Amino acid sequence: MADSRRWVMLGIGTAAQTAGTLYLYGLPFLLPALRRATGLPLWELGLLVACPSLGMVLALIGWGVVADRRGERLVIGLGLTGGAAFLAGAALADGPALFVLLALAGAAGSAVYAASGRVVTGWFAPGERGLAMGIRQTSQPLGVAAASAVLPVLADSGGPGLALLVAATVSALTGVVAALLLVDAPRSAHTRSPRTATDTDTGTGSPDAGTGARRTQSPYRSPTLWRVHGASALLVVAQFVVGAYALDYLVTERGWPARTAGPLIAGAQLVAAAARVLAGRWSDRSAHRLRPLRIIAAGTAAALGALALAEALHLSLAAPLLLVALVATVSWHGVAYAAVADAAPASWAARATSTQTVVQNVAATATPPLFGLAVAGGGFGPGFAVTAVFPLAAVAVLHGITTDAHRHSIHAQASAARRGCHLPDTTRPTDRCRGRPAGVRVVRE
Repeated sequence: MADSRRWVMLGIGTAAQTAGTLYLYGLPFLLPALRRATGLPLWELGLLVACPSLGMVLALIGWGVVADRRGERLVIGLGLTGGAAFLAGAALADGPALFVLLALAGAAGSAVYAASGRVVTGWFAPGERGLAMGIRQTSQPLGVAAASAVLPVLADSGGPGLALLVAATVSALTGVVAALLLVDAPRSAHTRSPRTATDTDTGTGSPDAGTGARRTQSPYRSPTLWRVHGASALLVVAQFVVGAYALDYLVTERGWPARTAGPLIAGAQLVAAAARVLAGRWSDRSAHRLRPLRIIAAGTAAALGALALAEALHLSLAAPLLLVALVATVSWHGVAYAAVADAAPASWAARATSTQTVVQNVAATATPPLFGLAVAGGGFGPGFAVTAVFPLAAVAVLHGITTDAHRHSIHAQASAARRGCHLPDTTRPTDRCRGRPAGVRVVRE
């Protein structure tokens, strides 16, 4: 029978990642309070709120190695509680110590991004990973929405230190719960992804030995993962252009009051969270995982192109098109992470998803200042038009590749269903169902 614990584990992993997101991506909402409390110029405040992201980039792959070797529970528990300790120290610090402690909090908290991806790859078969990754990826819009609603209020009432202490408390409690309740994923047959290849199957993918005795080859010897990472970085550019400048655009260019624009953007984040789940489920049902990702990328380019045109013509339609673009530009994350999980063997799962996050964060860090320069030189219309080129480039990068693990899973499910069998969620193999693809076990109900 299916192991229902996988949904509980997914819930714990998603909650843990949401708790980390609260301060990893929520500090920009403290900028007004930090400006009043510290008196720092805006460029230094920008560096200050970027410190957790910097620490995250530097530590994430290392956490992935630990998660691959020691398990998810240890990594999530240590990461969130350690991040909480550094964050609590930052609440009481000032000067250079504040910068250092926020960077250390980001480095520690990034553990949850490495290990929660492995929760999905370990507990869910390839045919379920799109949905599971989509649910996991709701953590970012939900965490950002919570940060935008809670942190400024706390900072107004008790200063930025109070907001940081509350975020630290949430992180610590979630880390303790994860350490007590999370179960490391079973090293079952469905965690062993078959090799990856192009659609023409060049045979360059690497076999997977799971987490057994023999060491698997690096999946990065094949171009598949590099291309998925590269396409994701291109899509992140579009995401952070819209996400970083949506409020500013509506207020400065369209004349909306902030009290109206802010809730609308928060509502769009909730719609975006649902879109990630739906896109992941769509990719599970698709014969090729990356086909939905290519379609989403093309749709994102179309939405940005329409937004650029509406802005150039000064149409009132530009505002709702911005909200559409905000949802489109974030809906792809679960599909991309599921594709990474399909392409990487189980023993590389955390490292591969960590690399995916690092590549995205590097692109995300560079995007807002560069787009700001573009807007200063030519305005929002040309800026949005240039941004539309990036998801189009992602379509080109993804052309012609697929992941055999997902394709085999789809075929195996269809074949097993015809024989009255189903794919297992536990390690109870039997030979009663024949004709299964390599690396996939089937059990009779």
